[in-house]
Amino acid sequence: MASSDIQVKELEKRASGQAFELILSPRSKESVPDFPLSPPKKKDLSLEEIQKKLEAAEERRKSHEAEVLKQLAEKREHEKEVLQKAIEENNNFSKMAEEKLTHKMEANKENREAQMAAKLERLREKVGFLLGRGRRSPRSMRQCSPGLPALIKGAWCLCHQSKA
Repeated sequence: MASSDIQVKELEKRASGQAFELILSPRSKESVPDFPLSPPKKKDLSLEEIQKKLEAAEERRKSHEAEVLKQLAEKREHEKEVLQKAIEENNNFSKMAEEKLTHKMEANKENREAQMAAKLERLREKVGFLLGRGRRSPRSMRQCSPGLPALIKGAWCLCHQSKA
């Protein structure tokens, strides 16, 4: 708009401010707006153009469907890999736990056998002392400890069994 299209009319002037009115001239027929007021008219589509658009839409649909199927196949493959890895880790853990348990059981067995051998040796020493070098007779031993003769007899059996 040019400055000649606008008129300024002063209304009031005060110390706090100024009031004025702007008067715009009516619109001339020469000025054309920058944007069209009505939407552009659609051109009539021919049967061939419609057919091409339908084929393009069908191609886009098939392409999208193929992409979705591809993504699903990749996802299933990943799930299989994860499941296989979990099974493998579980098997490895089971093997390790079994080996650990076997080793622990063998160690316990060896320890128990060593303890039994040590106890048997101490018992042999006591029986030998009581029978060979002891001052008490078997009758006096019964009086001191009623279960001792059975213990000595059991130790004698254990001694002779281990030597045989």
